[in-house]
Amino acid sequence: MSVINDTRGTLEKHLPLLMGLLVAWLAGKALKKMFWTAFGMYWALRATGVHF
Repeated sequence: MSVINDTRGTLEKHLPLLMGLLVAWLAGKALKKMFWTAFGMYWALRATGVHF
């Protein structure tokens, strides 16, 4: 029983950090995808002569 309680305590202690890292990682992936999509659209418009 002591091992289970120790594990649960460790998990509860580190869970906010793990969740924060997960959210930061997912936000980074989303920003990366948005950047490359916008970059590709810019170059597609530039190639067709519609650029600003």
